[in-house]
Formats: sequence, structure tokens, C-alpha cells
Amino acid sequence: MAIAIGISLANIRPSYSNSWIELMIRGIQIVQISNISSAQEVELGKSINQQLISSGRAKIYRNRAINSYIDGVGQRLATTSQRPDIPYTFQVVDDDSINAFATMGGYVYLNKGLIAAADNEAELASVIGHEIGHIVGRHGIEQMRDRALAQGLLDATGLDRNNAVQIGVELAVSRPNGRSDELEADRFGLMNMTQANYAPAGILGFMQKLLKRGGSTPSFLSTHPATSERINYLQQQINPQYVNSGDGLDSRAYRNRISSL
Repeated sequence: MAIAIGISLANIRPSYSNSWIELMIRGIQIVQISNISSAQEVELGKSINQQLISSGRAKIYRNRAINSYIDGVGQRLATTSQRPDIPYTFQVVDDDSINAFATMGGYVYLNKGLIAAADNEAELASVIGHEIGHIVGRHGIEQMRDRALAQGLLDATGLDRNNAVQIGVELAVSRPNGRSDELEADRFGLMNMTQANYAPAGILGFMQKLLKRGGSTPSFLSTHPATSERINYLQQQINPQYVNSGDGLDSRAYRNRISSL
């Protein structure tokens, strides 16, 4: 043991800018991004969510009927997702633009405008499933690590929790998802939809409809890869024979559910 301790002390790297003793004295909470547990991810997501709401970045829509409906659809998808072991929180943002985003730890946000733009529940489920896909892929954690490294905030001891929360808020607002993350979220979302017995037509219908709207690209689709590439990718994953098989294609029923928007 003495030899092991001696070797460890002799090989401490200069990059450890803050000793653990100093960090404990200063009361700084450190997040180990490289091996963060699900429980730590959920707690970090909770803090990011609180900051998004308190800062006004996400103004929550206070309509009990709409929030209950969205939560019901979301929980149905969460149960059949590839990460059903964490709690999920689905919230409606009081914004008429077409947008949706997610933060780590199971937090998903949908704008009023996106809910209104969907024609049926299957289309709505496709968006929620896609955002759950980002959580399943732990894309937010990867992006947080990359952003912290780029800003020089990540050292051998880890990342200051306050900095982690701030980066998480910035990532939620800017949605810097690249090609591989978006395609993976699409794949996870499609799998989730079918496992929850929603018709795959929903994910194709929603994307195709937004492409035909004209004008500027909705922020929900303003990331790489191009939406046309994503549609082609999804079409290759769906058996045409079963594209309309499943729940959620009744437009009239959907309009009745969201009539209080």
C-alpha cells in the first residue's frame, strides 16, 4: 500500500489544477462527465430545467388539459424507449414557433406552435420520440463534454457543476446536434413509435408537411442533416406495407384533444 501511494503521488499530473481537498473546502460540486451515472444525469437535468424556466428561456404553458395530454403521450413513449429506467418530464412551452428540444436526464419540451402544426397524434409522437432519442443517445452529455473542452472548463478533476448547468442551458437553446446525432435520434424515435404502437406514417408525414410549408425552415428542422436526407433515411427503415399500421392517425380526435390551445 505504501509503495502504491508513493507511485500515485509521484505521478500526479500538473493538469490537476484543483486538488480534491481544495475543492471540498471551497464546497465546489464537480461533475465527472466521462462516467456520469443515470442518477447524476437526472439531477443535472433537473437543475438545467430550473434554470431554463427561471431565466425565461422556457416559458411553460399553464394549461392543465394540454399538459396532461402531452404528458400522457410522452409517458407512453418513455415506457417503450431504450431508456425506460429514468423519470421523464414533458412540458409545453408557451411559444407559437415550431420547435421542440430535450435536455439530459429525461426533460422534453414542445412548443405550442409545434403541437398545433401536427395533424394527428402519430405526428406529435414522432417529435416526442425523436427528442427521447437524443436522451437515449446521451447526446447532451457528449455535447457538454465537447463544449466544456472547447471553453477550457474541463480538467482532470471534472467540470464545475455551475458551469455544467450553464452549458446545459446553452445547449438546450442552441440545439447543436450534428448529422450522426440527428439520424440516431430519428432511428431511436422510429423504434420507439413502433414499440408504442404508433403508426410510422406519423414521422414521415410531419417532416414532409413542414418541408411543404415554404418560407424559412422551422427551427425543429434547422439542424444537419438536411430534412430530405432524414426523410429518405426513415423511408428506408419503414416497411411500406405497415406504414399506416398503428395508432394516432385520427386527425379529428387529435384536434379535439388540443382544442384548448
